[in-house]
Formats: sequence, structure tokens, C-alpha cells
Amino acid sequence: MAEKAQAPFPFQTQTWQRYANGYSGMVVAPTGFGKTFSVFLAVVIDYLNHPDKYQKGLKLLWISPLRSLAKDLAKAITEAVDEIGLDWSVQVRNGDTPTNIRRKQERLMPDVLLTTPETMHLLFSQKKNSRWFKNVNCVAIDEWHELLGNKRGVLTELALSQLRSYSTKVQIWGITATIGNLEEAKSVLLPYPNLKVTQIKAKQNKKIDIVSVLPDEIEVLPWAGHLGAKMVDKILPIIANNTTTLIFTNTRGQSELWYQLLLNANPELAGLLAIHHGSIDKKLRNWIEDSISSGYLKAVVCTSSLDLGVDFKPVDCVIQIGSAKGIARFMQRAGRSGHSPYERSKIYFIPTHSLELVEVSALKEAVKQNQIETRDPMVMTFDVLIQFMVTNAVGMGFDSEKLFIRIKETHAFSYITKDEWQWCLQFITKGGKTLSSYEEFHKVIKDEDGLYRVKSRRISMLHRMNIGAIVSEVMLMVKFFSGGYIGMIEEFFISKLKPGDNFILAGRVLELAQIKDMTVLVRRSKAKKAVTPSWLGGRLPLTSHLSHFMRLKLSDALEPGRLEKELRFLNPLISRQDAHSHIPKSDEFLVEMIETRDGHHLFMYPFEGRLIHEVFSALMAYRISKLKPLTFTIAMNDYGFELLSDQSIPVNEDNISKLLSKENLMDDVIASINASEMASRKFRDIAVIAGLVVQSQPGARKNNKSLQSSSGLIFRVLEDYEPENLLLKQAYTEVFNQQLEEVRLQAAFERISKSKIILKHAKSFTPLSFPLKVDSLRGTMSNESLDKRIQRIKAQAFKID
Repeated sequence: MAEKAQAPFPFQTQTWQRYANGYSGMVVAPTGFGKTFSVFLAVVIDYLNHPDKYQKGLKLLWISPLRSLAKDLAKAITEAVDEIGLDWSVQVRNGDTPTNIRRKQERLMPDVLLTTPETMHLLFSQKKNSRWFKNVNCVAIDEWHELLGNKRGVLTELALSQLRSYSTKVQIWGITATIGNLEEAKSVLLPYPNLKVTQIKAKQNKKIDIVSVLPDEIEVLPWAGHLGAKMVDKILPIIANNTTTLIFTNTRGQSELWYQLLLNANPELAGLLAIHHGSIDKKLRNWIEDSISSGYLKAVVCTSSLDLGVDFKPVDCVIQIGSAKGIARFMQRAGRSGHSPYERSKIYFIPTHSLELVEVSALKEAVKQNQIETRDPMVMTFDVLIQFMVTNAVGMGFDSEKLFIRIKETHAFSYITKDEWQWCLQFITKGGKTLSSYEEFHKVIKDEDGLYRVKSRRISMLHRMNIGAIVSEVMLMVKFFSGGYIGMIEEFFISKLKPGDNFILAGRVLELAQIKDMTVLVRRSKAKKAVTPSWLGGRLPLTSHLSHFMRLKLSDALEPGRLEKELRFLNPLISRQDAHSHIPKSDEFLVEMIETRDGHHLFMYPFEGRLIHEVFSALMAYRISKLKPLTFTIAMNDYGFELLSDQSIPVNEDNISKLLSKENLMDDVIASINASEMASRKFRDIAVIAGLVVQSQPGARKNNKSLQSSSGLIFRVLEDYEPENLLLKQAYTEVFNQQLEEVRLQAAFERISKSKIILKHAKSFTPLSFPLKVDSLRGTMSNESLDKRIQRIKAQAFKID
């Protein structure tokens, strides 16, 4: 414990005083400064001063977003309890907790219980569950910034509402890292007018050293991933010179790839290098986490699975491979090193292509200005509300009027109307207007005593099995024929492979033998080459804050006397872009047109992230096709997008402003995309959360195809017969807010409308357009290898010079 050898920080003593005075609140402090103990010790001190306030059983309920975080915290809190000499029991309860321990907890809850939002709702679905929580004194919400902004945050809001109905004395404390909307984060967590509320912010700032590792030479025509293997030799000395290094990648596929690259480059790392991500077996993950804590491992290649809160003292260095996609994520990862308050965090940035060096320069500027992204809370998520209502009906039953008043107090449902509430009641009792003929949707009945309850044991069991707000891709278990378990793989990836194909998982090359039920049977393979799995969760877009700083950095990249070593190093690339096209200033928008033997290329560079560019490119294709019917091939990355046609594209100085106009923006977006199909896909997740479609059943789990088929059928029926259905409306709202990012798209077009549009006709691919061209090649079939095609295009570009 950091508190052993030093005086507490002012923010910690302030938290202890405020807690003692009956406040609820939110603690904001950098990683490694003891946020956990500011809240935990507040409860302990209050207990020692006023033991009469605390009853037998549960005193402190700790809700965290990750299972591994709960396990690590339980260990730290147990050590603290033992040192203080308290006879408190500290336990974890989540999906990994053995059944016998759960039954024991239900007989007598521990003094401190660490759990997740989903497990809290599972507890609410038990009969007489109020007895466990009626005497709880404090609820701590750990890493609140990670829950805010998604449906797990809404689950947490509803859980707090439920706990307040059981215990009037309960105090609520959120623990968070710095985000851009702290005041809003506090009001979402603590919207209750009768609570005394405070926010306590640490004055200390974590010192971060950001070191960009430069390649030996600059590629003036860069492409994503081209630096990868070349940078391995730069990473090995960093690993050697530090005690323990965490090497962060954004995707599980990348982590598997880099694990292999590092081992091949230095076989002596075998046994000292590990790989950690969410698809690796739980026992292996636990062993890796313990081995990091004990200092046994020299380096771990990982994903966001090790982003949060787990306190690894030996970690003194962090490496970020490629773009972190966001300022907050980058700082969170940097904070994994130098975990004590007086140590500096050290993070090395390894670019996977040259343009990412502009990004690290932007990151440094953002950190210097303390600019961090906001997390926008979700509201009116009726699928989560319906699930919660059924959870209550499965548990102790609920009174409609009382529950409505409680629900309306939460931030997520503060605008719910009486009519919408009645619709939800009708939905859980009759299946709503359209599905009322189907018995399976008549889940809840109103009892003689006026309470809404679920009487069917089968409905109760199925509901408990499907509680939660994460609808993930269907995962298949990967096992050796001999019986050893390796990990999990997503169905969409493995379904593309044939028996005999090789793929990598948990650092091993495996040969696919067969897929039987929900299990992938494999053999060890001696193959040198194998497919690296891709996970759908890996499509992180660039955040708006980071893209803003990137535009600024690129804007003044040619200014004489630039101090940043990254921009100085990139000078040949930037000079080439300027000579062959243009470097867009912060108040300019660049459009490039190039004609090659492949066809006619149109490039645009909004620098708004991949998701926005997907929508932007479809919109441009739609608007151009109104001028001339054309078929386009589209490619995009985080910086821009390409439209390629076999005919000339009718874009010129006269019509470019109209094409980029903000007028009729969303009407044109709806016309340019298949909004109905997108909403149908989104409705699948909503239908699962609301219980319209059952994903998990005893001994079986529906695959994606089956889920999409069932939910798609319901979606089409509702579109035709009940267009005012709240879940249907929610599907479209989520498409606009999350997939189309309507607010960000509107802001981008607002910015472009005030910018000077620069239209350039280039003779060959430029440093900005070349990465997009390479990305478009990846998706095409050819007898020529990708590398050879890239070299050929490069040679043509330099020939034109």
C-alpha cells in the first residue's frame, strides 16, 4: 500500500472527511495516486469511529467494469484489512465465482463485496434479494469513466436506483480518471436531489514522458503496417533496459502478430514474454497477471484487457504500437507504468507507418494542454429498462407507480413519459401491440396484490441467463484434439477458414481440424505462416479531440523552426506532399484528384476517423452520382477516404462547394446509406437485451446468423405494423448517434463550410493518398502479391517525378 510510508494526499483526507459528514461524491485523480484507498479507507475510518452505524453483513459494495480489476482490488483490500486488524471478509462475485461460494455468500454476505454491473442485476433477480442490501453503507463505482457512455453505465444507474430503494442511508462514491465532462459524469452518477454531493479532484498531476521511436529512414510514400517488422529491433533494447514492459496494441490480432515478431527476433524471450487479451483462457490470463505482479515476466503484449486499474508495481515501461486512437486511452495506458505517485510514467510510441508520427506530435500537444475526450452518457435506452423491469419481476416483484417514480429519478430516464412507461408495461406483459398473439412474450403478470411478477420458472431461468448489456460476437471454444483448452475465437472469423488452414491464437500456430457444435478442434502446426485472427471489436475510430490536434500539427508542419522531432523527421514526406499537392492549413480542406491506369481517383481528408469517413464517402458517392451515374470503389482510413471510378469524376472548382455543402446533410446521408439495414443489425442487439430474442439457453447459444434471422423477422413486422414501437425507434436513434455519429458529422460539415476548399490535380499518389490506395488494394484479389503491387505503384510515382 502506498499509504504505508507516506502521509495521505489532501484529496484522500478530504474524501474521508466528506464521507464522515454524510456526503456522496466522485473522486478524480491520476492513476497510481490511491483513488481506491481514498474511498475504501473512508468507510473503514467511519466504521472505526462509529461501529454502531454498521450492521452485520454487507457494508461496502464495490462495482467495477472488469473481472480482473475486481480480483486485483480484492487482493489489495484484503491486505489492507489484515494490516489494520479488522475482522472483515472481502470477496468477489462475478461470472467466474464458483457456485458453492455464491451459495455461501447468499447465506451471509461478506463485509466487502466486489462485483460487476451485470452481477448486481443477477442478484436483483433473486427472491428476497433486499435482505442482502438493506444495511449496506457505501457503494463505490470504480472506473466510472469506463462505464459512462455505454449501456453498462445505464445498468449501473439502475442498480444504484434499486440499492437506494433498499437502503436510505447508502452513500454513493464514484472513482474516475480525468475526462472532459467531469461535472456531467458526476450528475449522471448522482442525480438525486436529496443527496449531499461533492466532487474531489486531486491537485497532483501524473508526469508522463512520451518518447517516439523513429525508424531508420523515412518513407515518403507510407502505408499502414509497413514499419511493423522493421521496428522490432528498436523494441528489444527497450524491453532489455526495463524491469517489466507492457506492449499495448489496439486489436487482439495485432497482439498475436507482435508476440510472434518479438519471439522470432529474440528466441531468448521464450518464457519471459507473454500475451494477454480477452480471448485467452481465464486461467492463463490469471497466471500472466500474477507473473507481472511478481516481476517474473519481462514483457507482455496486450490489448485494452490491461488498460484499467490493475496495479502492477514492477511495470516501469509502456510501449504503444501504432495509433492509440484517443488521448484518454493513450494517457490511461501510459499510467500503467510508474504506478506510484512520485514515479514518472514512461511510454514509447512505435509508429506502424510514417503519418502516425504526426499523431504522436498531436498527442504530446493534447497532453500539454490537458485536453481530454468527453464520455457522453446514454439516455432512453428502452431495451435496458425493459430488461430491468423483468429482472425486478423475476426477483421480488414491483409496484408500477413506485418503480416509475424511481426510474424517472435516474439521469438515463429523466425524460420518460407516462405513456412510454405504460408502453413498457404492456410490452413485458403482452408483448406490445404487434406481438400480443404470441404467448412467449407474455412474461410478466400483475398479481392479486397489484405487484408485477414472473411466475414461470422457465422464463425466470432464461432471463437470468441473458442479463447484461453486452451483446458480443458469438465466441467458440478452441481446444486441442487431445483435450487442452487454448482460448476463444469469434465465429465470424473462424467460419471463413477451411479444415487444414492455419491460424494463430495465444501465441501458438494452430491447424483447424473441424468445428463441432460450439467448439473449434485444432492440432499444433509447424507452419511458418498463419492467419492472424481479426476481432470485430478492433475497429476503433480516431477521436474528435485527437483528430483536431492532428489537423493543427499538419497545418503548421512546414513552418520553419518546428521544435517537434517527429515533424522535423517527417520533413521529406511533408515536403513531398507540399510539392506534389498541398499541406492543408487548419482553415483549409484538401481534395485531391489523380488519374492512373486503375481509373479516376478522388481523395478527401477530413481527418475525422474511420467511422465518419465511412458515412462521408457514401454521402459523396451519392451526391456525385446525382451529377453523373457512376459506380465507385471506396476505401477509407482515419485520415481520409478514396472514391475510385473507371470513368472521369465530375468534380471541379464550380461544384466542389455544393458537393461539400452542409445543406440537406442528414437527408442525403439517409439516401446514401441503407439506414434500414443498419437499424436491423442494431435492432438485433436491442432485441437480445430486451429479451425479444433469447441468445443463451441451457446447453446452447444461438449463433449470429440465427439471432439476425429471428430479430430481422421481428424488425420487419414492427416496421410494417408498429412503426411507433419504442425499441424500433431506439434502433434508428442508435444508428444515428453511434454508427453515423450524427453530431460529429454535422460538426465536420460545419467546419468544412467555413474552410477554404483546396482542389488539387496530382500527377501521382501523394504521401496522404498513398496509404488509402494501399488499403484499397488489400481488399482486392490479384495474382501479384500485395508487396509487389505496392512497390510497382511506388516506382511509377517516382518515375513521374
